Amino acid sequence: MTPLVRPLPRERIRPANTALLVIDMERDFIDAGAVQETPGGRALVPLINTLVGWARAHALPVVFTHEMHRADASDFGIELEYDPVHCLEGTPGCELTDGRDVRPSDYRIRNKRRYDCFLGTDLDLLLRARRIENLVCCGVEAHVCVMSTVFTARNLDYRVLLPRDAIAGTTPAHYEAALLCMSDVFAYLTDVAAVVALWP
Repeated sequence: MTPLVRPLPRERIRPANTALLVIDMERDFIDAGAVQETPGGRALVPLINTLVGWARAHALPVVFTHEMHRADASDFGIELEYDPVHCLEGTPGCELTDGRDVRPSDYRIRNKRRYDCFLGTDLDLLLRARRIENLVCCGVEAHVCVMSTVFTARNLDYRVLLPRDAIAGTTPAHYEAALLCMSDVFAYLTDVAAVVALWP
């Protein structure tokens, strides 16, 4: 099976109601030799920077998320049955990886304790305060934090645009499975070139 690609509803996607969400581009997921290094993660940096530049050019909110756990690992819960310890507060692993285009005016969602960027954070409050209806989502990992966030976004009635060349998974199979699931009823699959061509 191949992921479903629908035409973007361009008439509903405007600068005033769209935001860019960059998910967990942190050292513990991106840097070489990191505890949860994502294959292909470093290759995303210039593509995500392209999206960030496009977003700023059209005055879109740019939001960076940080998975971040307490230093004593007390908030991991059963996640440690699946993943090693990662992204501890006060460690370099929580920092955004090198080369990304981040400015003080960008929004940060820190202390994200779960895969889903909405769960236990003020992301939904921020987006609703800015009257956002459309989310361009990118980052890592496709089948974990990205997919969890996309599912919740869709259930909260955000329209998700997912540039497939700006996300990565731990394996090609995980990546493709995530695209297949998200493209069904949760997101519009697209690519960076199509996103940046939305508006002149």
